[in-house]
Amino acid sequence: MKAIPYALAYFYPLCTVLGFIAGDIWTFSGVFFLFVMTPIMDELSGSKEANPSGEAEEKNKKNLAFDFWLWFWVPVQLAIMIFGGYKVGFEALTTVEFFGVALSTGIVTGGIGITIAHELMHRQGSFERALAEILMTLVSYSHFCVEHVYGHHRNVATPEDPATSRFGESVYQFLPRTLLGTLKSAWVLERARCERSNIHALSLRNRRFRYLVTVGTIYGLLALLTTPLVLAYFAIQSTVAVLLLEVINYVEHYGLQRKKLESGRYERVLPKHSWNSTHRLTSFYLFNLPRHADHHYLASRPYYNLRHMEGSPQLPAGYATMLLLALFPPVWKKVMDPRVKAWNAIESTIEAPKDLVATS
Repeated sequence: MKAIPYALAYFYPLCTVLGFIAGDIWTFSGVFFLFVMTPIMDELSGSKEANPSGEAEEKNKKNLAFDFWLWFWVPVQLAIMIFGGYKVGFEALTTVEFFGVALSTGIVTGGIGITIAHELMHRQGSFERALAEILMTLVSYSHFCVEHVYGHHRNVATPEDPATSRFGESVYQFLPRTLLGTLKSAWVLERARCERSNIHALSLRNRRFRYLVTVGTIYGLLALLTTPLVLAYFAIQSTVAVLLLEVINYVEHYGLQRKKLESGRYERVLPKHSWNSTHRLTSFYLFNLPRHADHHYLASRPYYNLRHMEGSPQLPAGYATMLLLALFPPVWKKVMDPRVKAWNAIESTIEAPKDLVATS
């Protein structure tokens, strides 16, 4: 029963499919659901601050229902993408309907699909990591699997991390920096791994080569076997998905920095280095991603056992609302800059939780 609320994430694909079938302006149902309905319902649903007990955590680990919602998403997302591709490629859609289908698909693949991929890429099993790679390939952003796990989690809240937004930086300044920086970081990290393991540049074990092949193959097959509209649809939904991901990255770490020690290294990653959210609905929609402080403190902790951390800065609204605010820099800065300054003034007094072993 505890796993059932996370099925709420599947409302996004349901609304999207119904919109595709209805046609006309209804094709934008995914966009409407994210930017209008979710913020309203998130505020009405209240907060979710209760943490699982040690006994509950162990029981949760044995409950395959938590994993089912992750695994089942892959065929669901594939079905939606195929349906959307069929609509734009083989039905006489208007320009409005085309963009409605493409944008709503990107909301599904980015808002939920990348969230699930993010959870899976932190797992140890090759099966789950393969599913994460599939989901990220479907949005043309495979290298995120490398950079996020081995780069972002090591460098978060430091100037070395392209995915950490700086104080005073607008989302429109952040996006080009993180998009280019993330790609460069993934390339450098994987090149170093291949050199250490003596992996040939043209081996499929080399993720730089494998990702180029898989993403390139998708675009090549779409160009050869379908229509230009289908190719454009795939590219647009990928763009929307990636932008959603990076705007959320912007929200999660805005203005937070780890201190540099006399040794030249940075202090360890603590809950105080990530913005946290307790909003109930988006916590279920996003598989507890808003409990981001605990995720960075203990990256191996599965989503169903993530904790609300008192010793972390708290966002004033849920993720969907914060995403909207980020798109309007003057409003964002008015809301967030005073909170960043207030938190940075006290963060040195915040200690790590006593009952967890910290790891980045």
